[in-house]
This record gives sequence, structure tokens and C-alpha cells, in this order.
Amino acid sequence: MQQPSSTPTQFISPVPFTSAESNDPGPTKREYKTIVVGLGGIGSSALYWCSRTGGSEVLGIEQFSCGHHNGGSQDHSRIVRLSYDNPVYTRLAQQAFNAWSVVEAESGMTLINKCGGIVGGPKTNEHVQAYAAAMTSQGIPFETYDHKQIKQHFPQFHFAEDEIGLFQPDSGFVDARLANQVHILLAKTRGAVVSENTKVLSIKAVGTDSVEVHTSKGVFTAKNLVVTCASWTNDVLNSVGVRIPLVVTQEQVTYYSTPKLRDFVPSRFPIWIWYDQYNFYGVPAHGEAATKAGEHEGGLYRPTTADGRNFIEDKPRTEKLNKFLTRTIPGFIGPVLYTKTCLYDLTPDRNFVLDMLPHHPQISVFVGSGHSYKFASIVGRILSEFAETRTTSYSGGLDLFSVARFMDKDASSAKL
Repeated sequence: MQQPSSTPTQFISPVPFTSAESNDPGPTKREYKTIVVGLGGIGSSALYWCSRTGGSEVLGIEQFSCGHHNGGSQDHSRIVRLSYDNPVYTRLAQQAFNAWSVVEAESGMTLINKCGGIVGGPKTNEHVQAYAAAMTSQGIPFETYDHKQIKQHFPQFHFAEDEIGLFQPDSGFVDARLANQVHILLAKTRGAVVSENTKVLSIKAVGTDSVEVHTSKGVFTAKNLVVTCASWTNDVLNSVGVRIPLVVTQEQVTYYSTPKLRDFVPSRFPIWIWYDQYNFYGVPAHGEAATKAGEHEGGLYRPTTADGRNFIEDKPRTEKLNKFLTRTIPGFIGPVLYTKTCLYDLTPDRNFVLDMLPHHPQISVFVGSGHSYKFASIVGRILSEFAETRTTSYSGGLDLFSVARFMDKDASSAKL
């Protein structure tokens, strides 16, 4: 078996982007129809969808430079999949693919790469069973492979006799960094304005039909505000008396320069998710001549803050991942190209927040809880509809994502 190289890990620890002080006074126009705060994966999508009807009446505000490494939307790939352990998400995922197709058609760029996907683990694992039940209930095709069958279809995997894999052919990955760029470029092409290195200091709801956004570059006003700030969400919402109970964690992924690169290109190897004692995931080689893997919620044992994270590799987590890969996908690993970090913003129940504030419907908010990028384009569309009409054409059900659920459980957590 190929062992991880003893060569010291090259760890990518970029100098954090800061809200740079600049002589740029920001946009001269101060009044807009819609303002989007936070231009990562979800915010860039919301900017694009808002621009389809709002054009130059849409402003996007980013506290750092677009494409920064401080949040959770950077990097070459994010898993996309129809497979989920809850029918609410499987329905949303089907619409997400349609929304991505609209963006691909308009831009001419390929953003989604379908290579199939495996959800694996012990056959008795509750998550694996829930995935199978949810896909069955929604009529999503999949196959169940035992340890012998997985070897026939994907010999790269080494499953134990009590382990299975659910194969869903529509899974794959989205090129996240490229998708962010495409969303923003298309929005700008339609006239949307983008103000980078602009920190939001506070917001003020004016009745139920307008909002003031106070920033490091002055005050902007709009009829609608879309808040897509991920781990900085409460920094923005605090000034309207809203605080969502979020846990922020620093997560990490590792790129491996596998000597068996040909076996792990997207045409030969699927994305994968593993459920057992730990929840690991991986992506075939894309963006680098290397495979990529990480642990979902690996940083939960040591919460941080959006501005307090350290960008430093957690080596015990890397070693735990290496041990799993050596046993289960031995050819996947090789000398470490680099490890890099990102942030999760986790709700208590791990479900999204996708809603308008009950007492301030002109303000809509999204929180992704560490698993949202695959839905970026459909969520952006829904947020644009909230801003445009205070409702949405999406009929798959959004009650699970209500912001008011936290007020019901703990009135001190979300003052709405």
C-alpha cells in the first residue's frame, strides 16, 4: 500500500485577506433596489440572480477581495449530489442542477463535472440507510454495491465484508472558484455593482420596505437586503436584534500527489462520502495533479470565530485521514501537495437557514451549515425571489430552513 510521504507537509497558510483600507470611496450611487452582503459561493449566486431582474439596481458588498481564502467558498471543487439523507435536500438538489444549467448556458462555461458518487460505510450505518431511503422515496436511481461489487466497478476501493457503497451516477463536483467568478462576472455584465474591501458596520431596517447598510465606505440604502455572510452572519444581523445560534469551526482538506494519478481522474473515479466513526469525503483529481480529501466537521471539537481562526493545519486530523485512506482507498494517497483550511458555520440541527426575517421581510438570510455549496445557484435564485416578490416559485418545501425555529427553542438565540 502507498503510504503518505514522510516529507513534511506543505501547508497552505495564505496571508489572510483583510478589509483593506483604501482611498476608494466606493460606488457613487447610494440607493439600490437590492443589496447583497457577502460575495462567496451563495452571495455571488444571489448577486447573479438578482441582477437578472435588477441590473444596475443591484449592489454586492464584500468585506474582503472577491475570491479570498477567509471563508468556505474557495478552492477547486465542491461535491454536488442528488444523494442525501433527507428528502427535503434531495428535492432541492434536483432543482440545483437545473439552476446550475442556466448559469452554464449563459456563460458557456462548464461548472458541473458528473463523475458519479459513492456513499459508503458499514451496511448497518444509520446515515447510509437514510440515504438509501431518501433516494428511494424521491425516485432517484442508485445501486447498492457490496464489498465484491465495489471492487468490480471501482477497484480503487477496498471495502470490508460488512461495508457497502451506494452509487448514484449524477453525483460529481462543481468548480467552486470558477463558479464564483462566473456568477460575479455575469452579474456585472448585467450592470450589477460590486464594492470590495467594504466592511458592513451595521444595518438598520426602516419599516418593512427598506434598509440602511452602514459600511466602511458610507451608507447605502435599498428596498431589500440579502445577507449571505456565512460565519460573519451574526456580525451583520446583530444590529437588527437577530442572533442565530451558530458554531464556527475551522475545517481542512488535503491534496495528495498520488503516483496513481490516472486511476483517480474524474472519468475513472467518483466523488465519495464515508460514514462510520468519522465522516470523510473525497474528490477525484481536479484543479491540481492531486486527489483531495477531508473530514466533515473535523474541527467541531475546537470551535473558533470567523476572525479568530488561525489557518494552521491540525496534524492529528490529517493523520486520522491518512489512516482511513491507507485502509480504504490506498492508491488515493501519496506525498502531500498541501493542506488548506476553510470555515464552517453550523446551526444546532445542521439544517440551513433560508428565510426572510419575520419582522423585517425586506431582509433575507442564508446560513449553509457546512454543506451548502452544491445548492449555491438554486439558493441564490430563491434569495433573489425573496427580494423581488417576498415569496418563491420553489415548491419543494422550505419549512425546515425557517429562521424562526431558533426563536421557538431559545428566545435569547434569535430575537426576531
